[in-house]
Amino acid sequence: MELRYSIFGESHGPAIGVIIENLPAGIVIDTDFILAELNRRRAKKGGLTTSRIEADLPEILSGVFEGKTTGTPLCAMIRNENTRSEDYSRTKDLMRPSHADFTGFVRYAGHQDYRGGGHFSARLTAPLVFAGAIAKLCLREKGIETGAHILQVGAERDTAFDPVSVSPDLFRSVAAKDFAVIDDSAGERMKAVIQDARMNETSVGGIIQCAVTGIPAGIGSPDRDSLEGIIARNIFAVPAIKGIEFGLGFGFAQSYGHQVNDQMAVRDGKVVTLTNHNGGILGGISNGMPVIFQAVCKPTPSISRPQKTVDIAKMGDAVIEIHGRHDPCVLTRAAVIVEAAAALAVLEAMG
Repeated sequence: MELRYSIFGESHGPAIGVIIENLPAGIVIDTDFILAELNRRRAKKGGLTTSRIEADLPEILSGVFEGKTTGTPLCAMIRNENTRSEDYSRTKDLMRPSHADFTGFVRYAGHQDYRGGGHFSARLTAPLVFAGAIAKLCLREKGIETGAHILQVGAERDTAFDPVSVSPDLFRSVAAKDFAVIDDSAGERMKAVIQDARMNETSVGGIIQCAVTGIPAGIGSPDRDSLEGIIARNIFAVPAIKGIEFGLGFGFAQSYGHQVNDQMAVRDGKVVTLTNHNGGILGGISNGMPVIFQAVCKPTPSISRPQKTVDIAKMGDAVIEIHGRHDPCVLTRAAVIVEAAAALAVLEAMG
């Protein structure tokens, strides 16, 4: 049966959470691993993230018995404990530029919870990371691992994954760092870009690169359930993601076939490609190579500078100055979130 999950709650409501359906039964729930994954997403001191710091301790309400999944719907809840709703009450009718305020207002006829972005808030990536951790535990039993790093912030770039032989050991090394990069010197330059944006009352965007290893050939299909399509659908459910490319992606546009065709060989009794420009997927189906993709995150739309907007109650032009606690760059916490969405997508694709 197809894996399904549904995230519930609002940024300033009593709790947020997730319901996961059609999980395999008998998966051991590694609590330490789940808490470590949630800690990777949590805001931290140092000026690179929001000052809203939450405990993010999940309470599993159903679907787990004696430390293992039961196969019935798994429901987990994370309580919101550090809210400051007054930051939003005075500007509730002012639509924040590049936020989902206006689209959410129209979609839900003005009944949406506007505090902190409500259901559209990046706060809801906490239960997504929880669900992704469960998916990773399921995939790990099949020898499939997921990892991501910050490839770019502004104009600064990290070392890219080796698309042919990326190692799960590298995933674990990057995941253990407070700033998820391969090259720490590149990470320091990225941090300087983020701090500069913060001091200038603005924000900055970047790119997360994600890889999935151990996927056997033959996963996916050549139609709307293509492996790229399932991954993209899950990745675009992550706030701030505005684009995705697999393998060389848009780089194909300036290339010639003889340069980028992934030529093939047999190694140790297995069919492999000598390069991996297609990111491990052909015809919507995995080819046994690592699945590699890049996802671009826009700059955090909450910035301190005055911006032109509209007053939806008065239906007139207005100016807004956004106050509150916001990340100057979402990339600092995005690697584990993208990994989570990718793990859920691969588990869904495997049926």
